[in-house]
Amino acid sequence: MQDVLGFAQIDATLIGDVGGKGAHLGELSRLDGVRVPDGFCVTTHAYRRVVAREPSIAAQLDRLARVAPDDHEAIRALSAEIRGLIEDLRVPGDLAAAIGAALAARGERASYAVRSSATAEDLPTASFAGQQDSYLNVAGHEEIVRHVRRCWASLFTERAVTYRCRNGFDHRKVAMAVVVQRMAPAEAAGVLFTADPVTSNRKIATVEAAWGLGEALVSGRAAADVYRVSGDGTVSSAVAAKTHSVRPAPGGGTEDVPVEPDSRTRPVLTDEQVLELVRLGRRVEAHFGRPQDIEWCLTGDGFDLVQSRAITTLFPVPETGDGENHVYVSVGHQQMMTDPIKPLGLSVWQATTSRPMQEAGGRLFVDVAPMLATPAGRAALFATLGKSDPLIADALRTVLDRDGFVRTRPDDGKGLPYDPPEPIETDPEVVTELIRRNQESVAALRRDIEGLSGPELLDFILEDLGELKRLVSDKRNYQVIIAVAEAAAWLNDHLEASLGERNAADALTQSVPHNVTSEMGLALLDVADAVRPYPEVTAFLQRVVDEGREGDGFLGELAGLPGGRGARDALRGFLDTYGMRCPGEIDITRTRWSENPVMLLPALLGNVRNFEPGAGKRRFEQGLQDSRRKEQEVLARLRTLPDGGKAEETKRMIDRVRTFAGYREYPKYGMVSRYFVYKQALLREADRLVRSGTLREREDVFYLRLPELREVVRTGHADAGLIRERREAFRSYQALTPPRVLTSDGEALNGRFPDGGVPAGALAGLPVSAGTVEGRARVVTDLARAGLEAGDILVTAYTDPGWTPLFVTAAGLVTEVGGVMTHGAVIAREYGLPAVVGVDRATELIRDGQRIRVHGTDGYIELLD
Repeated sequence: MQDVLGFAQIDATLIGDVGGKGAHLGELSRLDGVRVPDGFCVTTHAYRRVVAREPSIAAQLDRLARVAPDDHEAIRALSAEIRGLIEDLRVPGDLAAAIGAALAARGERASYAVRSSATAEDLPTASFAGQQDSYLNVAGHEEIVRHVRRCWASLFTERAVTYRCRNGFDHRKVAMAVVVQRMAPAEAAGVLFTADPVTSNRKIATVEAAWGLGEALVSGRAAADVYRVSGDGTVSSAVAAKTHSVRPAPGGGTEDVPVEPDSRTRPVLTDEQVLELVRLGRRVEAHFGRPQDIEWCLTGDGFDLVQSRAITTLFPVPETGDGENHVYVSVGHQQMMTDPIKPLGLSVWQATTSRPMQEAGGRLFVDVAPMLATPAGRAALFATLGKSDPLIADALRTVLDRDGFVRTRPDDGKGLPYDPPEPIETDPEVVTELIRRNQESVAALRRDIEGLSGPELLDFILEDLGELKRLVSDKRNYQVIIAVAEAAAWLNDHLEASLGERNAADALTQSVPHNVTSEMGLALLDVADAVRPYPEVTAFLQRVVDEGREGDGFLGELAGLPGGRGARDALRGFLDTYGMRCPGEIDITRTRWSENPVMLLPALLGNVRNFEPGAGKRRFEQGLQDSRRKEQEVLARLRTLPDGGKAEETKRMIDRVRTFAGYREYPKYGMVSRYFVYKQALLREADRLVRSGTLREREDVFYLRLPELREVVRTGHADAGLIRERREAFRSYQALTPPRVLTSDGEALNGRFPDGGVPAGALAGLPVSAGTVEGRARVVTDLARAGLEAGDILVTAYTDPGWTPLFVTAAGLVTEVGGVMTHGAVIAREYGLPAVVGVDRATELIRDGQRIRVHGTDGYIELLD
């Protein structure tokens, strides 16, 4: 590999040699009708060759590799040392000569921009933009070489090092190329986004423009005009008062220059120029295959493009290729799990559900455009999904307000979310029978899958997923769940109208029978009872947590401690019943509690500290007594009303909701029980494939869909490149936040709560469990690192059943995601915890340890300090 390459010699295949910026410039320079100021790249080969000559740098990189991402002092000190070493490096004579020759071919006396181009910078799956340095208006061979060294050193700015630490990039493998590009004599410059950077709409382009160099915008030193171009070519503009511009300084570098008074409020670009620039941008976008962030400059007779990179913050749009408008609703927001899911998990989940789903960004979405198109479909959608999550309802109304986006048609019986089932009788035997059938089916699965391997195993799982789909889609499941929702809604409406009681159903549904998830939280309290009397057991379990151990090996060690055998048996008993669960459990690839029981220990130890013996049974009994007292109270008050207040119908509705409410959690329990059986069998098969050399590691199966895995098992061949590509894509998806609603234009919509009714400074949300509580906020992003104490309020992004062990300690709940019937709401009502969900950016706006007050009846959170 050469040390210096001209743009004309560069294409996308050389990205490892010239970095993201260099590769993109090489590609841009090849596009017809696109002008790119000429230049060259000092390659990563040159960087590695020069750095390798200084052994002390390798030693410092080894030290840096051992530093924790949150050790800011160590990162600051080590990165500064490494930068100093690199800036002082002697550039070999042959490299200096190659740079000199490249300058001579393009103009030795010209001014150049010298920019870093890291090998992971400006790639589709990671944005390092702005983390390394760029230098403008550099002239002369010696100065160019000096600034090349400075660009090399900028690979180790504190910000860049911290980013790599947090995102798993190896400091020793990331290398630096340097772009040296002739400066264009810019009258104006700016940035073009080929998709709207605020709404993500792919059909709206945004142009920012300022007088002078584009550095003015990047550094925030000058105001910019903003132009928005819609899909039909309409231009709207906001002209800024531009008092300063950045211009090349006579001695090199740049300087601030006042803008002439008559140019300060004059638009930088005409509408025709804006449209010309956007046309150029669309050509570049088509070439790279995704929306672009393009730096441009105006040079009198047209536009020069000096950089283009992918906009990495946009959430991907499901691919359809049909040219139709689509409206996608996030499945993750309904399932209370908005993290990305690996390909195996996506394929298993899709095989489980009866509705077609589309993939984007490692998440699943349902296209509701057909439902929105008809009056009956809209009514049914807003009556179910919209009522459960008002933010989704608001986002959908925003889409409907866009003229023509959803083409309406008369009712034709198509597009309804489901056929409404006939009402079911209030009979406890219905729930008992549904649970029995599920348990028998899982037991049969465990028996029948034993000993299967190879294609036979994959065929069996694919066939058994049909049985799981049948169980999940059982009409009686829907009848029971709808009965709960309708009865609770009737109670809330009637008791508020008759007695002024808001959300009264919450107090009437504590400690209902057959709620497998709330029973799980109480069962962990029973395990704590087996641990609490033995200080040596408690201390041992705390050491396991502190040491960061993983797996179930510690269980064997427990038996040697006083009381350890009983504690071990209690924990194993818990895992036998609930060990298939974990946070994010709808993704079959997630680590289950049975696979790594250490995840449960912080919650278990919290129970040991915070509760007295027998707390599980007392808590259930207390909830039951509170619910019965509330029932007697409301019925007595209704009977004093002139018409009897529909007391008898109210009693029937209370019985109905208590009979069926607990089962709301069971279908998912049955599903994840089945998932864990599949997973154990698939991992045994993965181990066989690793032994045969087909796969490099067992987790490779997580990056294959079920049919693909079957083909790998059949042929004994796996596409290592595909697996590697999907691993990288999954890592990039982890940085994305899925919207509640996404259109086929790419517009991301999250909805808003109605204005009013919330005190100034409070955070608005959806009230899902009545009551008011004040306490210390504990912002938790990882169940395995939770440290709740009695009276703490749990604040997190979402809670699926795997988070339930924390609910028994928490005094209240705040989440960013959720609806009236999602998991967190159901269990909060069961435990009597005031809860508010759907609180935008709650984990950012509420500080860990801050005192807050949760208003679970009215739907807001007050920040008290």
